Amino acid sequence: MLNDFKAFLLRGNVVDLAVAIVIGVAFAAVVTALVEDLLTPLIAMIFGKPDFGALDFTINNSTFRYGDFINKLFTFVTVAAAVFFFVVQPVNYLMQRAKKEPPPDPALQKCPQCLSDIPVSARRCAFCTAEVSAA
Repeated sequence: MLNDFKAFLLRGNVVDLAVAIVIGVAFAAVVTALVEDLLTPLIAMIFGKPDFGALDFTINNSTFRYGDFINKLFTFVTVAAAVFFFVVQPVNYLMQRAKKEPPPDPALQKCPQCLSDIPVSARRCAFCTAEVSAA
């Protein structure tokens, strides 16, 4: 049973998941620092201090702290925007640049009517039967 447990722990999926969690926690700290130390002071400089924590109202001796909710909502939106603009967009751009289109097959040509790939030596398209000039 101990060997089975050892095999389970050393499987690739478990190790990959553990590494992903550790990197995710470290990345969350970086994003939180970016939002708290750079973006929030920038927004506070423009709009004033964005702290709504003291806002509340009371109904029937029940206190509703909607200011705390607004703070947490603001933090969520700011973190999401930071992740999108500083991580997702640059990674998508880099992945798009790295993606290379395969070179066109020299033995094929496009049919002028239906744009299917047909052999270069064909006189008619096998898909739409249009006449094509042999290259």
